[in-house]
Amino acid sequence: MSDTIRYGIIGSGMMGREHIENVTALPGAEIVAVSDPDHNSRDLAAKLLSDTATIHDDHRDLLATGTCDAVVVASPNHTHVDIVPDVLDAGVHTMVEKPLCTNVADCRRLVERAAAAPADRVVWMAMEYRYMPAAADLIRYVHGGHIGRPRMIAIREHRFPFLDKVGHWNRFSENTGGTLVEKTCHFFDLMNLVLQERPHRVMASGAQDVNHLDEEYDGRHPDILDNAFVIVDYPSGARALLDLCMFAEATKEQEEMSVVGELGKIEAKLPSNTVHVGRRGEHWIGGAETYVAHDDEIAHEGLHHGSSYLEHVRFTEAIRNGTPPAVTLEDGMWAVAMGAAAHRSIELGRPVELTEMMNE
Repeated sequence: MSDTIRYGIIGSGMMGREHIENVTALPGAEIVAVSDPDHNSRDLAAKLLSDTATIHDDHRDLLATGTCDAVVVASPNHTHVDIVPDVLDAGVHTMVEKPLCTNVADCRRLVERAAAAPADRVVWMAMEYRYMPAAADLIRYVHGGHIGRPRMIAIREHRFPFLDKVGHWNRFSENTGGTLVEKTCHFFDLMNLVLQERPHRVMASGAQDVNHLDEEYDGRHPDILDNAFVIVDYPSGARALLDLCMFAEATKEQEEMSVVGELGKIEAKLPSNTVHVGRRGEHWIGGAETYVAHDDEIAHEGLHHGSSYLEHVRFTEAIRNGTPPAVTLEDGMWAVAMGAAAHRSIELGRPVELTEMMNE
């Protein structure tokens, strides 16, 4: 491999183009090939690429060029189970956008395929929320013992409805895995990362109450829920709560995350990147220390506060240094399992053990 890491991007929709812009801003990396079956997506990507980059309508043609050192899979969720094995077979370093797949069984297939990849190939699960400056600071505080043993996590995302995608694929749970897989696997991954353990039980309540009710595609109506509460229990006794609303764009902060430990509380808020740090015995209500998180390493903010750029910095470091991925496909599988368990809990009206999901 040359000093410059040559990237291929499979899928040039909104997230694929986000990857293109971040890699373009990254020293020692370049985009050499892009593929997407949709001509409009290809045309939009072409405007971001150098004249020497090749553009394909099939991912297999991209892989056949042999020009890529690393490939990002940013195609629709339901296509990952078929595309990722082809990428792994090509022997390139691989980054897979979230969610890994739409169900646990397909995730397991990819985890097993990745385990068989050569040891010097980096296979990375894209979970950029880990790298958002405010969230990253929160994680460092917790793991540094600043608030003692974490007991409670609360994550709220109040945001705008899902954007329309090519062919309206994201309007149907069979393609996405459901809202609690497609959208909130990020947050389930953060819960696991903060607590450094895997959950054992999920309880949820949710519905499709407001969004997409009057839409129809080929005689079918969208079936994606737009609001939910999810409670996650962990073996240590810690618990986490997700509060999601997809019709709450009239809000101050889109994401708010808090972790409460025996000794204090940390809060992170986006898009302001505000962090509140409070310790029992030192601070009282309203008196927590407050600052705006920032990371000087970010060279491109993009759509995710610079976190996608930092994700590629870490990915390329792992490639160059021969170190393991910071985020594995197994991490991605657990995040999908938690979202799938939440959907099952809503459907059945009962708690769902993670063993139910992981043994399927």
